[in-house]
Amino acid sequence: MFSYCADPSTLESFRWLSCYLTTGVHMSFYKSFLLVLALLAVTAPVALSFGFLGAMSARSHIAPVSWLGKGYIAIVRGVPDIAFFLFFVIALDQSFELIKHNVVCPDWTDPIRQGNDFLVCPQAKVPLGSSPEYVHQLYGFMLAVITFAIVFGAFAANVLFGGMRAVPHAQLETAEAYGMTRRQIFWRILVPQMWVYALPGLSNLWMVLIKATPLLFLLGIEDIVYWARELGGTKTSKFSAYPHPDWRMWYFLFLLVFYLSFTKVSEVVLERLMRRLNKGQATAGGEALRKEAAA
Repeated sequence: MFSYCADPSTLESFRWLSCYLTTGVHMSFYKSFLLVLALLAVTAPVALSFGFLGAMSARSHIAPVSWLGKGYIAIVRGVPDIAFFLFFVIALDQSFELIKHNVVCPDWTDPIRQGNDFLVCPQAKVPLGSSPEYVHQLYGFMLAVITFAIVFGAFAANVLFGGMRAVPHAQLETAEAYGMTRRQIFWRILVPQMWVYALPGLSNLWMVLIKATPLLFLLGIEDIVYWARELGGTKTSKFSAYPHPDWRMWYFLFLLVFYLSFTKVSEVVLERLMRRLNKGQATAGGEALRKEAAA
């Protein structure tokens, strides 16, 4: 990056380090932090949407819909995250390719499953082998978002379902007595108040989601853990222009600082949001705010 980086062997101390930290692979390391933040920014609302739909289904008066919602919550929450990530991504990827194979290659006669291999026609590959590298990266990112959203959506559904049940039933009965329809009661009475009860659980879920981002490595995505391991490993002059001993401890220490800082900022933001939601509410949090204001 700097003009004096042309010959690293002639550099000393700070200049050597400045050249080392601005190599192309280190730029990929820095970009991987943006990838993690982008994943969180996209996954959080998608997972919350999954959770809201799951909670609505679980409390539905239609039995099959209720069974579907409760089954989604119970099954996904009961499967270890790592097992789900390893299995579901492969199944989802093969499902896309199988559907596309049946559409674009109807005359294909060879068996698709040949032992441990899953073979579709070249035109059915998702994405195509001739696609640019960014298409493959976007596809991997999409699979990651879907997988994270389904897993954490089940936990969010359980939290939201509990938040809906925590809203005093007398308020719902009062709204019904005033002639409000079931839909009006749901959107005007139940949903606005459930967030007060659900936010503590959703806050914990957000923290767990942050800590789960290293699972991107299992999906074949070059995330911050991948680059920390690769860059921190022992490098000799035979393999690198910037030889160094095993520095993985320092790279992972940097990741530790990053995650602790991010979770601390999240705690502050969520605490302020919780205070705002509790203001004026007939809850323990709302009562504490009233006493604080009166003191």
